[in-house]
Amino acid sequence: MATNREALRELQSRLASRLQAARAEGMSVAWLAVQAGGQHYLFPLGQSGEIFPLSSLQSVPYARSWFRGVLNIRGGLYGVVDLAGFVAEDGGIARTEPAAQDPSVVTLNVALEVNCALQVDGLLGLRGADAFASSSPPAPEAPPYFGNRFVDAAGTHWQEINLRTLSQTPQFLSISV
Repeated sequence: MATNREALRELQSRLASRLQAARAEGMSVAWLAVQAGGQHYLFPLGQSGEIFPLSSLQSVPYARSWFRGVLNIRGGLYGVVDLAGFVAEDGGIARTEPAAQDPSVVTLNVALEVNCALQVDGLLGLRGADAFASSSPPAPEAPPYFGNRFVDAAGTHWQEINLRTLSQTPQFLSISV
């Protein structure tokens, strides 16, 4: 288990370094790629915050099943939402795999003014528009926070999540049962 944590810290460090390099060099990196519930998601970098391992989570009574609890991150309390669980309950994409044993959380950018972190099963790096072979708009019945859908050269489908829209939806803001 310690090896997994060290590997996660190393991945987080590499992602942070690549993000800094991309910003410095003006590279066209647009998304943080994550996996949750067997699905692939893209978070716009301008709406994403920091990445942390999920530890010392405090549960909250009478909350929805997708609201995992609160987490102390650098002295601030953040609500933790299981992304795959929320999307499945909201009528989006159902979870096809169980949650990871060592999940991570991605905070929302401080500019969104919501102390929230999304629990994801895996971090898959940074992606730019050139990483995808095709894109299409979201389906008409898709949740309002679903952005474009992308397909990469390997045929993997990616769903963009607009974190600003997600953080303002009534369902997302209503954690009580």
